[in-house]
Amino acid sequence: MIPEGIKVISFDLDGTLVDSEFSEWVWSVGIPQLFAEKRGISFDEAKEIVEGEYRKVGDGSLQWYDIKYWFNFFHLDGHWKPLLNRFSHKIKTYPEVSKVLQDLSRNYRLIIISNAAREFIDIEVEVSALRRYFSRIFSATSDFGQIKKTAEFYGRICQLLGISFQEILHVGDHWEFDYLVPKGRGIKALHIDRSWSRSGDDVIRNLEEVGQRLGLRTEVEG
Repeated sequence: MIPEGIKVISFDLDGTLVDSEFSEWVWSVGIPQLFAEKRGISFDEAKEIVEGEYRKVGDGSLQWYDIKYWFNFFHLDGHWKPLLNRFSHKIKTYPEVSKVLQDLSRNYRLIIISNAAREFIDIEVEVSALRRYFSRIFSATSDFGQIKKTAEFYGRICQLLGISFQEILHVGDHWEFDYLVPKGRGIKALHIDRSWSRSGDDVIRNLEEVGQRLGLRTEVEG
């Protein structure tokens, strides 16, 4: 059971509320296709080159999340926005998300804190109809020029919201950025692991467990 006093529940976006298919298609299909066309090489060859460059940068760097950076880096033609629109039909929430957010929003203020760039966040929350549940949506990379890897970042969010560390619960799928870092700051955090690769008191398998940990009774539909 999570201690009393929680006022705000913060969620990561990709891999937590929205599955990763959209991002994977953009980064692992769309970008390599454009690069293959630009260089006149096969898709497989282009994908190997592109993903090799991604690995060199890594998810601890701001450039990792910046589609404008990669368009410039690979000298791709056109604008990045049509690429996101092209794969927008791949945006899907996990099955339990809407019901869980509806239930939690009756008792708590809900926010999103994501490392994804604002360009990705905006299209994902609109297509998935998630925006209505959240009072604030933060892009760590676009709004703050940071990544959710520092305790100071979470402190800044609490300061902006006018709450203490004991009044926020963060839920996300990245073991370091969404669990170890906020927990190290004294923030209650839950690690959502849908793949069952981890275990522990703070590990959950789906978002329905958030309400259960908070002691909420889910209303029966019908």
